[in-house]
Amino acid sequence: MWNLELHKNPDFVEDTADQAKQEMKMENTLKKLQKEWAEVDFQFESHRGTEVMLMKLADDKFEMLEEHQVQVQNMFASRFLSTFEAEVTSWQKTLANIAEVSQLLSEVQRSWVFLENLFIFSDEVKKELPEESDKFVGIDMDVKEILMNGVQVKSAKDFCNQGNIFQKLEKVQGALEMCQKALNEFMDSKKRAFPRFYFMSSNDLLDVLSNGNQPAKVIPQFPKFFIAIDSYTLEFPDGEDNRPHAVGMSACVGKEYVPFPEPLPLLGKVESYLDKCIEWFQKALKFFAKQDKEKYFSEGCMEDGAKRGEFIAKSQAAQCALLVQLITWVMLVETGFKGAQDGKEEAVKDAWEESHQLLLKLIEKTMTNLDKPTRQKIMCAITLDAHNRDVQERLVLEKVNSKDAFQWQSMLKCYWKEDIDDASMEIADAKLPYGYEYLGNGPRLVVTPLTDRIYVTATQAGCGRQGLGLGGLGFRVWGLGFRV
Repeated sequence: MWNLELHKNPDFVEDTADQAKQEMKMENTLKKLQKEWAEVDFQFESHRGTEVMLMKLADDKFEMLEEHQVQVQNMFASRFLSTFEAEVTSWQKTLANIAEVSQLLSEVQRSWVFLENLFIFSDEVKKELPEESDKFVGIDMDVKEILMNGVQVKSAKDFCNQGNIFQKLEKVQGALEMCQKALNEFMDSKKRAFPRFYFMSSNDLLDVLSNGNQPAKVIPQFPKFFIAIDSYTLEFPDGEDNRPHAVGMSACVGKEYVPFPEPLPLLGKVESYLDKCIEWFQKALKFFAKQDKEKYFSEGCMEDGAKRGEFIAKSQAAQCALLVQLITWVMLVETGFKGAQDGKEEAVKDAWEESHQLLLKLIEKTMTNLDKPTRQKIMCAITLDAHNRDVQERLVLEKVNSKDAFQWQSMLKCYWKEDIDDASMEIADAKLPYGYEYLGNGPRLVVTPLTDRIYVTATQAGCGRQGLGLGGLGFRVWGLGFRV
C-alpha cells in the first residue's frame, strides 16, 4: 500500500472512496427495487360475483411507488450515475409505466363497470342506443381480455410493462368515452322529457334509467324528484312478472299515506310513467280536497269547532284539510264583509270572534291523546288559524268593511271555483291555479306580516308585473310554494 504512494494523492483517494461508497448505495437501492417489485402483485376482487376479476394496487403500494420514483429521480441527479445509468433509466421507465398503467386501468375499470350496467343489462338503454350498445359488446370483450391477462400475470411490474398494454387501455378508454358521450346526450333527452330529472345527479339518473322497466327499483329514488313522496305502494294484479300498479303513496315529510282513487298502471318508458305519477297524485289530492270540502259543510264544521277538529284529524291528506281550512276562512271573512255592506256594523268583528273560537277549539284538541301524525295536522291548522285570526284583528282595528279593500286584497286567499270545479289562489290581481304538489304531513312555516307582503311581491313578479320593491324575498318564497 505504501509503494502505491496513496498518501501523495489524498484527494484522488477520497474521491475514489466516495464514488465507491455512493455506487454501492446506488447498487443496493436498485437491488431493493428489484426485490420489492418482484413481490408486488395486483389485488383481485370478483366483479358482480362472476369469474371476471377487477384489479387494483393496494394503497401502500402506491405510496411505495411514489417513494421509489423519488429515489430514482435522485439517482439521476447524482454525479456517480454513469456506472448504473442504463439500469436507472430502465427503472425510471418501469416505475413510470406502473404509475401510468395502474392509473389508466383504474379509470377504465371504473367507466366500464358503470357503463356495463347500462349497455349490457338495461333494456331501456339498449333500445334507445342500439349502435353504442353493439359497440360496447366489443369493448366489454376487450376489457375482460385485459383483466384475464392481469389474473394470469399477477405481478404489477410485469403486467404494466407489457409492450402494448398502455396502448390497449388508451384505445378502450377512448371507446368508453364515446359511449359516455352518447349516454350523456341520451340523459339530456330524458331530462327534457321529464324535467324533474334535472334535480338528480348523473349517477342517480342512470340508476333510474337502467331500472326503468322495474318500477319497484325506481321508487327508492322518488325523494330525489318529488318533494315529499317516499314511495308508492305497488300491487301486481297481472302477476309478479308483469308491471305493477300503484295504489297509493307514502310521505317522506312526516308520516302519512294517501290512497289513489284508482290504481295507476306503471307502463311504458320511465319518464312516461313518472309523468303519470305526477298526474295521479295531483288527481288524488284534488279528489280528497273536493271530498273534504263537501264533508266540512255536511258535518257542520263551520259552526262547531269540535267537529272541525275531528275533521282535520281524520282527513286523508293533511294539505287537503289545510286547503279547505283556507277556503272556508276566506268564506267566513267575506261573509262578514257582506254583512257589513248590508248594514250589520259588527259583522266583521263577529267573523273575527268566530275564528278565534275555532282556534281555541283546535288548541283544546291538542290536550287530548293524539298520535304524532294527527298532532302534526292539528298543529299546522293552529299555525294557519293563528295567522288568520291576526289578519282579521287588523281588519277590525282598521275598520275594513269591503273585500275590495287593499288590506284584504293583499292577503293570499283560496276560492273553490264551481265553474271549473277546482281551487284557485288569489292575491291582489294575481290568480293562480292550486298546484296540488304533494307536501306530506310536515310542519308549516309561521306566516308573519312580512310573509304576507312577500307573497304579494312574489306573485306579482310571477305574473309579469312590476314588483313592490321589497327586499329579503329569499327563504320566505319557499313558504309561498307550500301555500300554492
